[in-house]
Amino acid sequence: MSDALGSDQSPPALLIRKLASTAQLTDRDRGAIGTLPFTVRTFPGRTSIVHEGDAPKQCCLILDGWAYRCRTLANGQRQIFAFYVPGDMPDIESLHLHVMDQGLVAIAQTTVAFVAHKDMRALIQSNTNVAMALWRDTLIDATRCRERVISLGRRQAVGRMAHLFCEMYVRLRTVALADDLRYLLPLTQAELADALGLSSVHANRSLQELRKMGLVTLHRRELIIQDWSGLATTAEFDPSYLHLI
Repeated sequence: MSDALGSDQSPPALLIRKLASTAQLTDRDRGAIGTLPFTVRTFPGRTSIVHEGDAPKQCCLILDGWAYRCRTLANGQRQIFAFYVPGDMPDIESLHLHVMDQGLVAIAQTTVAFVAHKDMRALIQSNTNVAMALWRDTLIDATRCRERVISLGRRQAVGRMAHLFCEMYVRLRTVALADDLRYLLPLTQAELADALGLSSVHANRSLQELRKMGLVTLHRRELIIQDWSGLATTAEFDPSYLHLI
């Protein structure tokens, strides 16, 4: 995890920083989150953190690396729904939905902190404001999914890719993992294609088009946004759906 996240890189501190980006937290709220007992585990790249059909007894917090949620069809085709970065809790809905209808996969080497459902339930039952902050975070995750549906259904391929690049920059900047219009993008071409509903060939063509337009470059997994205004215009990107404060 980047030192830019702050000197305290503990799971509670990262969760507090993430929730504070979208909700107001009091000192009492922060203290309550700080008592959560986490267990940390590191997953190699391209391995499952949670499988489709699992009935987890714990929630996870991404500490370092990226993960994605996906469904894989019987023919092996995969649709990636969402990407998760440090500070995100991708499976908090497992508190209420007892069987996972999608998988959660580490992209590169990813470090995850697990907290038992019983401890999460105790926290939200004793602290209404933290419960509301977690609920708000889950609702914002849903708005991101709706925006992805708009991309898949109505945006052209170049616009889809531009929108994803814009969103990830804003989200990574929130946890101090992006700055100066650049960030690490650990996705393979196939993963990028599966997130955008494109073939790998079409995804590559779309990336080349963004390069030709002078909007981005991608070198050794680092995405550099050369023209933010142009990229946002191409994407029709309005960050209001991320509900940052």
